[in-house]
Amino acid sequence: MSHIIKMKNVSWRRDGKEILSHIDWEVKKNQHWAILGLNGAGKTSLLNMINGYSWPTTGEVSVLGNTFGETDIYQMRTQIGWVSSSLEQRMNGRYLVEDIVVSGVKKTFGFLYEEPGEEVYQEAKEIMEQLNCLHTYGKRYELCSHGEKQKVLIARGLMTSPQLLILDEPTTGLDFIAREELLEALNEMSKKQKMPTIIYVTHHTEEVIPLITHTLLLNEGTVYKKGLKETVLTSENLTRLFEKPVKLTWHAERPWIRLA
Repeated sequence: MSHIIKMKNVSWRRDGKEILSHIDWEVKKNQHWAILGLNGAGKTSLLNMINGYSWPTTGEVSVLGNTFGETDIYQMRTQIGWVSSSLEQRMNGRYLVEDIVVSGVKKTFGFLYEEPGEEVYQEAKEIMEQLNCLHTYGKRYELCSHGEKQKVLIARGLMTSPQLLILDEPTTGLDFIAREELLEALNEMSKKQKMPTIIYVTHHTEEVIPLITHTLLLNEGTVYKKGLKETVLTSENLTRLFEKPVKLTWHAERPWIRLA
């Protein structure tokens, strides 16, 4: 399987309105992509399609070697981890952190249908240690800070050893310190173990950390620019995307923008 995601001339309409239009996009092995765009650009719609929650009106979609219309979508989803800011609201705060993490095996929200073995909890500990949140083990989820909760949810998403991990604006609501700690934990974890392919959705260019290799810019449901992050993330491209003059500079292998 050479392609993690492959979309060919994909469009999607809802209530007569075209939400995604003529999307051509390929994600290959050993690539990690950031997706950027303003509100309404089509980012959430694109993620829903990757997960098989929506179907292309026209075009072809293949995810993890599974061509839509020729595969078991439910089975495909077991190979995808998805973490979003809205996921936190679905968790029962009374559950222990380790049970939240282990519930990722069955894709439940903290509730365990059967008692997992000790080896499953040991795996959870190892993942939590890599994300620098092992200190929350034994703690009720509701007592964790927002930053800790996000790390716990990412650990949950990694419990099935997914081939694809989607992080949908994971730093929403985090203060500056918590955000940087989460980004650093992700970057460091990528150095310690074989990572799944990452799709990282954000509004903020500075969250394109070193592990990210490529960037997709969306604008009004179409692909504005795509490719290696260094060639896509430029002052010129972002000025045109945001329709505001911006200046981009690279610092510590991360792109930072300001109004020009």
